[in-house]
Amino acid sequence: MAQPNRSLSVLIASDTYPPDVNGAGYFTHRLAEGLAERGHRVHVVCPSEQGDPYVTAGGRVTEHRLRSAPIPFQPSMRAALPLGMGGHIARLVRRLDPDVVHTQSHFTLSRSALRRARTAGIPVVLTNHFMPDNLYAHARVPRSMQRAAGSLAWRDMIRVAAEADHVTTPTPRAAELLRDQGFAREIEAISCGIDLERFYPRARDRAAARARFGLPERDTLVFVGRLDEEKRIDVTIRALARIVPERDAQLALAGTGQREGELRALAAELGVADRVFFLGFVPDEDLPLVYAAADAFAIAGVAELQSIATLEAMSTGLPVVAADAMALPHLVAEGRNGFLFPAGSSVLMADRLLAVLGPDRERAALGRASRELALEHDHHRSLERFEAVYTRVMGRGRGRVRPEAERVMVA
Repeated sequence: MAQPNRSLSVLIASDTYPPDVNGAGYFTHRLAEGLAERGHRVHVVCPSEQGDPYVTAGGRVTEHRLRSAPIPFQPSMRAALPLGMGGHIARLVRRLDPDVVHTQSHFTLSRSALRRARTAGIPVVLTNHFMPDNLYAHARVPRSMQRAAGSLAWRDMIRVAAEADHVTTPTPRAAELLRDQGFAREIEAISCGIDLERFYPRARDRAAARARFGLPERDTLVFVGRLDEEKRIDVTIRALARIVPERDAQLALAGTGQREGELRALAAELGVADRVFFLGFVPDEDLPLVYAAADAFAIAGVAELQSIATLEAMSTGLPVVAADAMALPHLVAEGRNGFLFPAGSSVLMADRLLAVLGPDRERAALGRASRELALEHDHHRSLERFEAVYTRVMGRGRGRVRPEAERVMVA
């Protein structure tokens, strides 16, 4: 694998960045900080969480926050305003003259950065975190219109991605999805990666972690993520209700979202309101404790291109019960570190949950296997692979337009 023989200058463009709470934002932040820690000069251009533009230059990463406004129906997130954005990014590209621009989506800000970099002859890498399913609830797209809206959204994404010099996705399944949508260029699968030193087995801290979040001492399932439609948390709550007669179990949900009210009502309707704990937003520094409080991780989502939360749970040594959907099967070795169930089936999810909550010895073995599998996703390895990608696109010539049809490769 080619390695950079000098410090690189990298401009990362993202339409979402902390304090936004989502996988793409967290990945982008870890990528930026990780590259800077490895000695590269890293700048990030992203929306301002305050509305007004500003620059933060005190840390290892320089953040260029653009003027923003709240996203309709999503008061916790903001989007960069188009007016003046293109000129601002063009000036930033000219001034920084980076070796490479790495965009994290095909949305407005990232698209503008891609095209300004191309104009300046700077190589562009695009990482796709996009799934139409993640937009339907946020944009309030009626179910009857979702197929048409998804098709249009994919077409737009493919058209923008074709302008990049190199495209990456978090998993082989995500790469296959792009190919299925008609992307005929090279695609490289690079895991988002996790910090194995932050997320590690902490069984001895379980009691203290439960006390920290007000959780009783009983079998504990956990989910970390947005409480939105595509996460299908209602399936998990229904599965919990099915196992309670047999196991003294509870579910902790770390996150916020549009469906919280409905989920609370469902838990009450099923008679498990006292066993479903809504922890709300948990700061990133406290997330390891959420996993430490648990006996197993449960995820019923159907739109995961990788699921960083699942990887974090695995790294902490938790067995996993996951929907057999999208990229989740890549993380579960059936019977080794957990079990899959048909998406949407609370009956079969309950069966799999009982399996992972079985005898302590078997549960511990599943957890050890999760940790072993998570080692393959060390974020240091992911950083090395992105450095190699940057070096390759720089070696092809600045901003060279590549053929529209090339062999699709999933690394």
